[in-house]
Amino acid sequence: MFDFAHPKYLYLLLLVPVFVLLFLAARATRRAKLRRFGRPNVIANLMPDASRYTPAIKATLAVLALICLVIMIARPRAGAREQQETASGIEVMIAFDISNSMLASSTDRPDGVSRLDRARLLLEKLVDRLDNDKVGLIIFAGQSKMQLPLTADFYTAKMYLNELNPSLINYQGTDIASAIKMAMNGFSPAEDMHKAIILITDAEDHEGAAVDAAKLAAENGIQIDVIGLGTPQGNILPGFTTPEGTPVVTALNEALASEIAQAGDGIYVNGASPSALSELETQLDKLQKSEFATVQYTAGAEQFPTFAFLAFLFLIIDIFIVNKKISWLRGINFFTKEDSDKNRKETTR
Repeated sequence: MFDFAHPKYLYLLLLVPVFVLLFLAARATRRAKLRRFGRPNVIANLMPDASRYTPAIKATLAVLALICLVIMIARPRAGAREQQETASGIEVMIAFDISNSMLASSTDRPDGVSRLDRARLLLEKLVDRLDNDKVGLIIFAGQSKMQLPLTADFYTAKMYLNELNPSLINYQGTDIASAIKMAMNGFSPAEDMHKAIILITDAEDHEGAAVDAAKLAAENGIQIDVIGLGTPQGNILPGFTTPEGTPVVTALNEALASEIAQAGDGIYVNGASPSALSELETQLDKLQKSEFATVQYTAGAEQFPTFAFLAFLFLIIDIFIVNKKISWLRGINFFTKEDSDKNRKETTR
């Protein structure tokens, strides 16, 4: 199987016919200029060392080098094949709070790192540690939304994390229960697969029923671990005021976060703790890994060195070919005897 990593670059091959047309136009212009000075066969005798063929040879070499360079940057690959391997892991659904309160500082300082940014950083590091596990992503505020179904593609998962912001959900507020229920529905139906929900939030739940939802998850064999963002003392939410015009203060509800984790047979960790990720990883490792089949695509061997060598070879040959007649071709006549006799007669006139 032969394919290209960057096939869009093959459009550059359209330059080849342009190059050929320019060469032909240049040769036609040269012949037209020579005819101004006399008959071509007479003028040819005045330039005995000028070759009729080497310009075409050099142009051909340049075209071949151009083709090889274009193919090279398109990264040709050969031998790609599909392999199926058996891996073991767990399924992890991340429920990410993107309510407006997540824009507040995650520290005691009002100008500290926002809860949203700290959450992104924590989850990026966590995803790097998940190894063969599958991960999915749900975002929530006043309502929930499936952002990324379960996947083993951690690179894509981290891309989604970097794009999260409150504008992705129009209905603000914080409904943790709906997020837990959507996460439960996002798992595969496999009963022997161990599953966990990582809830990352400041736990300012406006709708209630979060603890009941966590208990329901635990009854279905799904562990819920909670990462709390913010401080219990609270911080001003930048850009938001009450109807009376006073600044909005938002605080981490550690009591509710701990209660949700306890009801979900998981643990609660504070996102500001240096050991938060280690504690969470240890907790996830307690879940038994289940075997599942994953299809992986093995990229074929890179072929661009071959085309790079050919391009280099064509350019080197082009350098050593001059626009003079090649000595060992002087005695070879590429035309018929009649054409040669005709040219000699015209020359002697």
